[in-house]
Amino acid sequence: MPVIVANAADQPARRNSRTLVAYFSRSGNTRVIAGLIQRRLKADTTELERAAPYPADYLETVAEATRERDRGTEPALKAGIPELDAYDTIYLGFPIWGETAPAVVRSFLKRHDLAGKTLIPFITHGGYGLGRSISVLESHAPKATLKKPLVMEADQERRTMDTVLAWLGDSSAR
Repeated sequence: MPVIVANAADQPARRNSRTLVAYFSRSGNTRVIAGLIQRRLKADTTELERAAPYPADYLETVAEATRERDRGTEPALKAGIPELDAYDTIYLGFPIWGETAPAVVRSFLKRHDLAGKTLIPFITHGGYGLGRSISVLESHAPKATLKKPLVMEADQERRTMDTVLAWLGDSSAR
């Protein structure tokens, strides 16, 4: 079955599946899992994106995400899913940011009514587990049937940054 593709107006175009894989990914870890799910289930897929992109710099993004979390911000999304009613099952993927679901995920859930749908999360994290993410899903999609999530550690961006910076610190002392 086809994949959702962006049209000229950056709106996802629905194809023929009753299953949607919607995901948010910064470093690509969650995107890889979304692709595996999409191909295996022949599902439609769409990437959740903030209307104003996050900073390219990792630490600036962490600071912005922390501000969004602390203020309860639900930022505008680049595109919505106009035909969400056509889906029965939604696989929702995201990384844990600041011990919870990113603001983009809260925005998606607030913007779209998932009543009567099956919601299956797949979540990546940097070693701290699920945090408060499940309670976010329960509160923002109270009428969805929430299934057990796939949860896995995938924090290569921070580890790479820390390793390189430590090496640079060591090598600059030589």
